[in-house]
Amino acid sequence: MKAAKTKGTRPAKSLPLVENEMYVLRLYVTGLTPNSTRAIANIKALCRNELAGRYDLQIVDIYQQPEVAKSEQIVAAPTLIKQLPLPLRRLVGDLSQKERVLLGLNLRPTSTQARGADPEGSHRPAKEPRDAEGK
Repeated sequence: MKAAKTKGTRPAKSLPLVENEMYVLRLYVTGLTPNSTRAIANIKALCRNELAGRYDLQIVDIYQQPEVAKSEQIVAAPTLIKQLPLPLRRLVGDLSQKERVLLGLNLRPTSTQARGADPEGSHRPAKEPRDAEGK
């Protein structure tokens, strides 16, 4: 009796949601400017609500530690860097667009993951056959 062959599946382009991994985040701010203050409040709330007990958040004021910002090549502030889990991601701005931040941190599925569709579109339904008149 022969073993049945299974057709291999292609890996999805976007990463699977990370549910229990520790997140290492670093937020670069410029003092107590309005944008920096909003970014701090937004990321703290997001971490409390979405990553309870599984995050390490560092806030770096680039006015007080310019050498750290230079080594990380920070060109705009506020900037959030997700160091772990990989891949490394950079988000710039006050982090007020919660859904975008969640997607950037891979805490929400992309639209193709949410629908369960193949990101390359290979599982599209077949078109209805048409007769010679195109109907």
